[in-house]
Amino acid sequence: MSSTFRNLCRSSPWKWTSLRFEYRDLPGDGSGPVKAWLRRPGALRLESADGVLLHSTTGINDSRDSFYVRSSRSSWLLPAHLVTPVYDGAGLVRRRPEAAYGEPSFGNGRLAAALDPVELAGNAPVPIEFPESNPVTLGPVREVDHEGRPALECVVVPGPNYTPADAGSPLCLPGRTRLRIDSGTGVCVASEALDGGPAGTGHWIRILGVDEYMLDDLFLAESMNLSDVRQHISWEPGA
Repeated sequence: MSSTFRNLCRSSPWKWTSLRFEYRDLPGDGSGPVKAWLRRPGALRLESADGVLLHSTTGINDSRDSFYVRSSRSSWLLPAHLVTPVYDGAGLVRRRPEAAYGEPSFGNGRLAAALDPVELAGNAPVPIEFPESNPVTLGPVREVDHEGRPALECVVVPGPNYTPADAGSPLCLPGRTRLRIDSGTGVCVASEALDGGPAGTGHWIRILGVDEYMLDDLFLAESMNLSDVRQHISWEPGA
């Protein structure tokens, strides 16, 4: 089960293209969860529990000029879903290829890390002779239900090679951390530190929809529709 857990942590970019969910940091501040809509590669909308817009992606169709393309190697990388990884027998990703990875986030990097928790496993398995090279050490892995969806749960401890995507908001805090990975999407839907001062720190995600169709307008603060052509527009001759 440990290899299944790690491969699931590598699989998120190939398991979904859009996600509707609720997110909250732990411990909560009593304000309720943030409602989120995400469409890969970079469109994100966040609303408060009472429907107030907190953040919406702008420039989702931005292009790059020729100078940027010539000077940046990353501009040549394809989105992950257009590149084929190495799968295991269960259809999970065993080895990730080079690609344009990265999830949109807001406030800190914990949300982005949770959406693609590869920091818990690395891009590929470590040599069998050096198991201590894994980013985290796994305890027993068990199947659980998380908000009505199947998930894998494990208590992990970070190793010397653990490198979080955001050093200020790691998924795995010092000591033991309980983690849950959604089996259908590869998203880290829950984390909770169990030891020391950070005990109780983490996050909680409730997935509401996967691969739903989402229009561009959803991710803009103001609609792109400049006029409603269904409305009659009066025109005075000679005006």
